[in-house]
Order: sequence, then C-alpha cells, then structure tokens
Amino acid sequence: MIKNNLKAGIFDSGVGGLSVVKSLLDEHQFSEIIYYGDTARVPYGTKDKNTIIRYSLEALEFFKNFDIDILITACNTVSAYAIDELRKQAPFEVIGVIEPGVIALQNKLKDKNASILITGTNATIKSGKYKRLLNDKGYNNILELATGLFVPLVEEKIYSGKIMDATMEYYFDKIKKPDALIMGCTHFPLISSEYKKFFKDTVLLHSGDAIVEYLKNNFDFNAKYEKTNIKYFATENPEHLKNIAKEWLK
Repeated sequence: MIKNNLKAGIFDSGVGGLSVVKSLLDEHQFSEIIYYGDTARVPYGTKDKNTIIRYSLEALEFFKNFDIDILITACNTVSAYAIDELRKQAPFEVIGVIEPGVIALQNKLKDKNASILITGTNATIKSGKYKRLLNDKGYNNILELATGLFVPLVEEKIYSGKIMDATMEYYFDKIKKPDALIMGCTHFPLISSEYKKFFKDTVLLHSGDAIVEYLKNNFDFNAKYEKTNIKYFATENPEHLKNIAKEWLK
C-alpha cells in the first residue's frame, strides 16, 4: 500500500480521537487525514450495541465520499462492537484501537502475572473485549473499571481543576496501583497528566501510540510526509472540534 498520497480517515464519537491524530502527526505517516466526530451523539459509551453499530455504519457512508486508504476507528466503543460490521462493508482497510492496545501492552509488560487496570466507557468495559484478548495472551490479573464521566468532561474542555480532581478521586481513591493501565478511551489521553498523579509509577498505554506502532508493523507505510493536511467534520458544532484541535495539536 505505497502511494504518493496516503490518506487516513479517523472516526470518533467526539473529540477524543484527536489524541490518535496527534500521534499520527508526530510520525508523519499520512499526507492527509479526514477526521469525523459524531459530536451530536457523543458519548457512544452509554449506547446499546445495535445503536453503536448503526451510528458506525452511518459514519462509514460518510467516509466513502473520500478517497481514503485506511479507516481508523479511534473510538474504543466502536472498536468493541462495530469493527466486524465495518470491515464487511468498507471498501478500504479498517482497524480498531483495542487490538493494537493489547499488542502494545504485551510489548511493554512481559510479566504475565503483572496487575493491569483497564479504564473505559461503560459499553467498552461491558464488552469485555480488552479482557478477553489479554486473557488470550496469558494475562489474568486484570481489573476493569468504567470511568465514563471523563468523556463529557473532556468534551467540555475540563482537563484539570476541582471537578476533574473530584472525579479522579471518585474512581481511583480505593484502587491499588497497577503495574500497567490501559486508557481504553481516546478521550482519556487528553487528561493523561491527571492520570499520572494517581499512577506515578504505572506504565500508561493509550491508543494513539499503540496505533502508530501497529501501522508500522502491519502496513508498508514507508513514506514520510513533511506536512499532513487535516480536514475536520462534525455532526454538531464543528467549530468546537476545530478549536480543541488547535489547542491539542500545536
């Protein structure tokens, strides 16, 4: 898949997928990125499986209007429930973020008895997909924790302060420090500095870095592009999405 112009689509329920965009920009892997955030219906993590699949297939129809080479479903919830349906109907490669995240953990954490904490939306945690894949790799000391309140906070650009501190305290005050923590939602890396306050010596893994490594190892993306053009689309308030992108993709 070597082209002079390599284009990627990034699909997320809201602004969280910008954390994946940032990692891709740092690696200069694509000439163009089409970002689509379903901001009118965020969060997906509170929706049922059929609704998540329906929304995802609607997003797929949007991306068919662009000559993209690969679609990255930056939303963990979509990756948990809709990835198979997307692959069946897409005319281009589709990858999710869960499998790359598990592979990234396996590369960094060799001790199969190490403790692992998975945080994500209610739907992602309920799917059990991270846990099943980790079990298949031989990891069994796993705690899953739904931390869905972080999603609307990030959407509202609340990255720190009293509300964030209280939410962190609410979720993590009684959690024993794990050896590794998977931030199983692309919104969460935007508050990674707050995560680090609670888990100072824990290995933190997030989808953006995992996707970059996965692309390097599984696709023949040899070209490096000096500049990546990004087009932003949102189902509601696209200016809000663009403003957050300006802050986070400096």
